[in-house]
Amino acid sequence: MSLEFVDPDNYESQLDAKKEQFTQLFSTFELPELDCFASEKQHYRMRSQFRVWHEDEDLYFYMTDQETRQRIRVEQFLPASTLINKLMPMLVEELKVSPILRFKLFQANFLSSLSGEIMVSLLYHKVLDDEWLTAIKALKERLSKHFTINIIGRARRQKFIVDNDFVIEKLEVDGQQLIYQQVENSFTQPNAKVSVDMLEWAIDCTRDSEGDLLELYCGNGNFSLALAKNFNRVLATEVSTPSVNSAQFNIAANNIDNVTIVRMSAEEFTQAINGVREFNRLKEKNVELSSYQCNTIFVDPPRAGLDDDTVKMVQQYENIMYISCNPETLKDNLEVFTQTHDIKKFSLFDQFPYTHHTEAGVFLVRK
Repeated sequence: MSLEFVDPDNYESQLDAKKEQFTQLFSTFELPELDCFASEKQHYRMRSQFRVWHEDEDLYFYMTDQETRQRIRVEQFLPASTLINKLMPMLVEELKVSPILRFKLFQANFLSSLSGEIMVSLLYHKVLDDEWLTAIKALKERLSKHFTINIIGRARRQKFIVDNDFVIEKLEVDGQQLIYQQVENSFTQPNAKVSVDMLEWAIDCTRDSEGDLLELYCGNGNFSLALAKNFNRVLATEVSTPSVNSAQFNIAANNIDNVTIVRMSAEEFTQAINGVREFNRLKEKNVELSSYQCNTIFVDPPRAGLDDDTVKMVQQYENIMYISCNPETLKDNLEVFTQTHDIKKFSLFDQFPYTHHTEAGVFLVRK
């Protein structure tokens, strides 16, 4: 991100340009009217990371301008949440006066929540010892007077946690509160407001659904939990072990009893559903794939999109809901899906204002 372009007064015009470019990319398809979900103009990012610069007695956070490659001192950061901006100067002042905590510190990563919790990870080019641990615990105690905070120290092959490596997020979604454990270094949606918009969009798409839902790339159960009320059962897959563990935590925290999460990649699940391979992970979860009546499939793949075999598998379902972080690979996948399905909803989610990145949502129904 080029910091000079974070201009709240220019938000609407940059969003209009993004909408025009997005619509042009998909102009060869028969599309319904584009729904656009705007972001807050500032303080929209729940996570941010900064490098640390040392200069004599001074110490400060900085970012590198991607265009000029210049180092830019950052004392406040408009995209970051209000909570992150509140913590930044207090943390810098604490680090400045502590030789133990500042020595060889090169980066600070922040993760915050709308529910008021915040976590900071401090990254070092040194071995973290007992003296450092004593100092960081004292720092946490001082900062806890102002924040609900957890601190993590990281160095080569070391990770110290004081006291948790996650925050608890609470989101108001379609008239209910959903609780999510969000773990350090695991994927979570960065823009909380737009994340709620995405969840409510998915709920609206499937509100009158019948049968069960199959979800691929479920992460920490972000969509799984919100969509559970629209289906008899939800079967979801995710390859990341930390994300699966968080999903299990979130299922219990929300008292949801009709969601099952299995640690599998989309490619593995495709092999399982097509009878190519058997997986003990399904047996251990007592998952009998033939018992599910999934009329709807939901996919939220990485930037590479869906592989060819998974595209063919997804195409077998009556309803397809697709969240994409890469319009180019989405377009490729839609070239195939629209041979058998019609696009009923087409949406742009501005997760990343002032950048070229867009998130898309598409809902398709079999012709």
